[in-house]
Amino acid sequence: MKTVLCKAFGEPSGLVVEEVDPPPVGRGDVRIRVRAAGVNFPDLLMIRGQYQVKPPLPFAPGPETAGEVLEVGPEVEGIAPGDRVMATHPWGGYAEQVVTRAAAVTPIGESLSYVEAAAFQLTYGTSYHALVDRAGLAPGETLLVTGASGGVGLTAVELGKVLGATVIAAAGGADKLEVAKRYGADHVIDYRSEGLRDRVKELTGGRGVDVVYDPVGGDVFDQAVRCMEWNGRFLIIGFAAGRIPEFRTNLALIKGFSLVGVYWGSFAARDPERNRANFAALMRWHAEGKVRPLVSATYPLARASEALVALAERRSVGKLVITMDEGRGAGA
Repeated sequence: MKTVLCKAFGEPSGLVVEEVDPPPVGRGDVRIRVRAAGVNFPDLLMIRGQYQVKPPLPFAPGPETAGEVLEVGPEVEGIAPGDRVMATHPWGGYAEQVVTRAAAVTPIGESLSYVEAAAFQLTYGTSYHALVDRAGLAPGETLLVTGASGGVGLTAVELGKVLGATVIAAAGGADKLEVAKRYGADHVIDYRSEGLRDRVKELTGGRGVDVVYDPVGGDVFDQAVRCMEWNGRFLIIGFAAGRIPEFRTNLALIKGFSLVGVYWGSFAARDPERNRANFAALMRWHAEGKVRPLVSATYPLARASEALVALAERRSVGKLVITMDEGRGAGA
């Protein structure tokens, strides 16, 4: 099978496409013919050797895929060859086949395309877990989303509106903010030209926000952490800016707010029942037309490194997806 391989930690340009033997199927495993694979910021960190987990070299990046079940191992129930599914795995998705645990496989209906399904799991899973499980976002509260046009940020904007919040979307550039508006943002802030803290105060009458959803970190964190209302919840999603910020704890004391870490992958592994319930709610919302993944471009497997470069350079809006189509990817 064709696979994108990382043979040494470094930049996306070092990735190669090679033929390798398909991985074996063990007890409790499912083999999937991959039709599409989501591209995520952790993929970039992983090939650079900067992620929390370092796979043994060589490895294929990619923690989320969608496709058809080819084979199931012993003790697998409720999943059969031919089923349309989406799945998560620590890595290995940039390939024509992937093997993962049955517990990490979710059936998908005909209404969800493989490309959409490959863009669904990490972003919506993270945002739902963050806003519902970790922040308890309530109707009428105010939510600030940084990096609001990116993969996870845009889903946070969308889910925030579904949950009844007033959503303030912050991103760099008018084109990105226009996308956030289309996905439900009530207010937008361009932090290339506006001060985040001052603009939030203006929009909230000096009150601040109840919840911040921050996948950016760096200088954006430094500003956003000063936008909190009393009893607020600041969700730490990631550090796309590259700098992991430091925090002056007196700010939390004075405003009585909480810093809340969000690591969806660990949550899904530790509490699979609750994670399944979360996805059942998300699937209902998709069927009802309340949520819809935005895939701005697709890339064939041979051009996976280009997708990661686009992600690293922040040229993408919504999600990028790798397909097994050998043709030219749409928008690529």
